[in-house]
This record gives sequence, structure tokens and C-alpha cells, in this order.
Amino acid sequence: MMPLPTHDDVREAAARLAGRVVRTPMLRHPVLDALAGGVVLVKPEPLQRTGSFKFRGATNAVLRLAADRRGGGVVTHSSGNHGQALASAAASEGVRALIAMPADAPAIKVESTRRWGAEITFFDRLGTDREALARRLAEERGAALIPPFDHPDVIAGQGTVGLELIEDAAAAGLRMDALVVCTGGGGLVAGCALAVEGASPGTEVVAAEPEGWDDTARSLAAGERLSADGKGSTFCDALLSIRPGEITFAVNGPRLAGGVAVTPEEVIAAMRFAFDHLKLVVEPGGAVALAAVLAGKVSARGRVVGVVISGGNVDPAVFARALA
Repeated sequence: MMPLPTHDDVREAAARLAGRVVRTPMLRHPVLDALAGGVVLVKPEPLQRTGSFKFRGATNAVLRLAADRRGGGVVTHSSGNHGQALASAAASEGVRALIAMPADAPAIKVESTRRWGAEITFFDRLGTDREALARRLAEERGAALIPPFDHPDVIAGQGTVGLELIEDAAAAGLRMDALVVCTGGGGLVAGCALAVEGASPGTEVVAAEPEGWDDTARSLAAGERLSADGKGSTFCDALLSIRPGEITFAVNGPRLAGGVAVTPEEVIAAMRFAFDHLKLVVEPGGAVALAAVLAGKVSARGRVVGVVISGGNVDPAVFARALA
């Protein structure tokens, strides 16, 4: 296993990414505070380049590639957000990218990935070992493998989300009691946990996952990496990881306060709330942390709670159905 990332790696990533990523704002809304019974601080990563937090980790990983590793290009597997983020990050550095995507990935994510000049190969979501496929493709091409979450440079880049929110909260005279983070493979929540560890050590970090895909919550409760049952809805397509990564769980196990799961109905309500009140277009997977707070799965009553809205790359037809 690669070395585990640290809080210092997150700070170094923040310096490396300055001017390359959008420092997304901290949002508040009186209706949200009233519903939650506390202070809710929203980090809106749909406003990030390529529409999700994934651009941070992908860019950090590409920038960390040694010059002699760049010639073979980069390879990854992704349901969409990491794929388009890596495609964009690679294009900005003149590096070729090959993205393995599920055949049923949302069209908006496929089109965006292709727009950045990446080559795409498709695989069957349920019948393919995507990690093995990506490893094979990287070996065949002599390319650098940059996975969606289980990589120290990716995790450190994602952690800049949490670091920025901690800094902006402090500038407003606030300190978060808890930070709720959308969780699939665990890279974003791991990075945020590292950010919190050094910059706001009293803040609890909670993983929010879709019902039936709560592998991180199950693993935290058991103290070992466990798989989700995979029987939940596929509505939150960005968060359908079956098992936490080795590196992400090694980071998250001793640092997270726990995990919660939300239903598709709770996710839809959160998407609608974000659109109506925050004027944000949020994809299903990007709304699970907000859903957890709105549904009371993580209590904000009398507390200051941070919420990461992680992405906005939603298929227009899916978004229309959610709003309807």
C-alpha cells in the first residue's frame, strides 16, 4: 500500500492548487438554518471546474507526476466525475488520458469527459472488475494509474474542500461541530478528515452514503473493510462503490465519527431544496450530505454543521424528474 497522506499533504495540495481550482464559497441560508435548528455551512462544489470536487484531487495527482511518467499518459476508471476531472487536469498539462467508464454512465458525464480530449473505453458496471481493468490498461500503455479515490495525492487534493470551509468558517467567527461529507469510495471524506485533524480537531466528520451503498458506515462500525450489499437504488450513480479503498479506510477508520445512509426520496428532497433556496443544480450523489442534515440523520440542532455538496453533473432528464 502507498504511504498514507497527512494533514501536511492537504496543506501542500492547497498551495499547489492555488489559482488552478475554484475556491468555492461558503453558503448559508436562513431557511436551511431554521429547518435544521442550527447553523449550516454549505460548500458548493458544483461550482468547481468540471462541476465537482474531483477536479481538486485529479489536478493534484497530475501535478505530482514526475516528468518521466507523463509520456505514457494517465489512466483511470470512473462513473463520470473523476473521469472528466482527470481528462481536464491532464489536458491542461498536455498529458494524454484514457478513461474507463461504465456503459450506463450518464450521457452528460460521458460527453464532458470526451470534450476534454480524453479517450474513453466502456465496461459493464456489474460484470467488470474496474480496478483490474484500469491496472491492465495502464500496464499496456505504460501510463500512470490515477484511481478515483484510493491514492494519496488524490485524497490530499480532495481535502482542500474541508480546509477551505474551515478557514471560511473561522473568518465568519464560527467553528464547525460537525462536517458531513458525501461518500462513495471515501477519498473526499478522508481528505476532509485530514484537513479537520490539523485545522479544526474538535470537529466530528461524518460520512453520508446512499441507502444500500453504505460500505463506509458498515466498515466503520465493524472496524474492518466490509462491502455494501449493492442492493440499493442506483440513483446516486456517483457513489456506487461496493467497498472502501485500502488507503481511504486506513485514513477514515480512526478519524470518522461514523456514517449515515439516506434514501432516494431524501436525496430528491435535498436536490429540490438546493435548487429552490441555494440556486444550485446538484446531482443525486452530490446531495446526500445535505439530505442527511435535512432528514435529521445528522442533527444540526444547536450546532454549527458543515455540509459538502460534492457535484452538479446531473443528467437533465434525471434532474427534471427530481424537481417534478
